[in-house]
Amino acid sequence: MTTAGAPQVAILRRAPRPGDEPHGAPGDRLRELLDALAREGVDVRLVAFAEEAAPAVREQLLDADAALVFVDPIHVPDGRDRSQLDPLLREVAARGVAVSAHPDTILKLGTKDVLYTTRSLGWGADTHRYTTAEQLRAALPVRLAAGAPRVLKRYRGNGGNGVWKVELLSPVPAGGAPADDARVRVLHALRGSHEEELPLGAFLERCAPYFSGGGLVIDQPFQSRLGKGQLRVYLVRDRVAGFGRQRVAALMPAPPGSPPPEPEPRAYSGPELTDLQALRARMEHEWVPAMQRLLAIETASLPLLWDADFLYGPRTDSGADTHVLCEINVSSVIPFPPEAAAPLAQSTRAWALDARRTRSAAATA
Repeated sequence: MTTAGAPQVAILRRAPRPGDEPHGAPGDRLRELLDALAREGVDVRLVAFAEEAAPAVREQLLDADAALVFVDPIHVPDGRDRSQLDPLLREVAARGVAVSAHPDTILKLGTKDVLYTTRSLGWGADTHRYTTAEQLRAALPVRLAAGAPRVLKRYRGNGGNGVWKVELLSPVPAGGAPADDARVRVLHALRGSHEEELPLGAFLERCAPYFSGGGLVIDQPFQSRLGKGQLRVYLVRDRVAGFGRQRVAALMPAPPGSPPPEPEPRAYSGPELTDLQALRARMEHEWVPAMQRLLAIETASLPLLWDADFLYGPRTDSGADTHVLCEINVSSVIPFPPEAAAPLAQSTRAWALDARRTRSAAATA
């Protein structure tokens, strides 16, 4: 670590596969971020993480003032997770390197459990949490008997992995609950998935592995306005830095005889989009501060870059839209709106210099 000169920032990503662009794929905004950091006078080191190279990665991070981390919780091509990366990040953070997002912050904010812990906020819904397979087996059939589909989400995942729409098909006597042999229709949110019909008990067995290693499952109502699309709100710390709109394909069944629908490209914009100013105001002045109080996260501990995904909820009596939180992403928020690059670079520079001063003071104390 240097104590003078330009702040040193490491950008950590998964080791690229053969043919990948080492500086980021076209359109993922990493190039825009590198340019913005250069304009801020920040020296950047691109670090590729692989489990077998962990010692070398540790040394590169310890030589930086700060590290911006873009690593998914589950790497879809081969199933690798962050079980070796997160302890490494905790170690270098304990030695004075600023890490965003810190693994402890991810556990508070970036897992599906946040949907349950923040359910009382204005973005919440009728959300339940199951910490064991037995709880799921006892409670889900009763909720399905009410007649509306539910959405189950595993504790950690990305790309729709472990997210299921579940709908009861078999009739149930009033006041009763479906048995294991009751038929359900399920649809996995993983790209390319088809609807299936199977016994409820078989589906519950399919979900049982989600509870291993302290995992859990979150249960939310299916949002009937899913076809209107998803809104993604990007934030730099506690300020909205842009939006993304997308017609989603996940949990949207394909017409009979047709392949599963493909998601449309996300349309990005800056934070000034006129029709989303009410949502921006609620995020900055109501929901994010309330979330921080509830989860005990100081503003300085918020991720430098994170996003919140919203679906359209039921309209109000006056016909206005409501928004229901369906996910918060903090592990690998990329791509992002190009308008977010400048505020992210500015915040990164200030954050890295502060970490350098703190680390230097601790070394000379």
